[in-house]
Amino acid sequence: MSKPGTALLRSAAALLFAATALGQAPGSANTHTGVPAKPVIMPAADMKWVDAPNAPAGVQQVVLWGDPTKGRFGVLEKFPAGFSAPLHSHSSTLRLVIVSGTVIHGPEGKPEIRLSAGSYLVDPAGYKHTTACDKASECVFFMEGDGKFDIVPADKK
Repeated sequence: MSKPGTALLRSAAALLFAATALGQAPGSANTHTGVPAKPVIMPAADMKWVDAPNAPAGVQQVVLWGDPTKGRFGVLEKFPAGFSAPLHSHSSTLRLVIVSGTVIHGPEGKPEIRLSAGSYLVDPAGYKHTTACDKASECVFFMEGDGKFDIVPADKK
């Protein structure tokens, strides 16, 4: 039996390998083009989780490549257990792979969908939805965006 968190570490390592293979350096402006001059290696224990800019309180991230405040990016994102965001959309398309926990995705006007580890989700730009994390544990996922990350409340005129 593996130690708790081993699957999370393996998943994070696989995601980091994928980001490295795509030619990305953490925090670099290089967004899926070119080849890095040297390998990018980020052991899970060395990752520095910080408050995610332009996101609700409690949401944290590790930037793997790009800059989510400026344009294309890839991050590991973490929601606290029980986190919930009301109906909203994003100006750019987002792609997510759930690493741990259960993300609860609520398409506007449709039943919620529970996404466990290994699940994949694409939120097209302008797509209205709710986002939550099950109360049982925090949620960690890889997310990449086609442009600057933002949250546009559904009631915004």
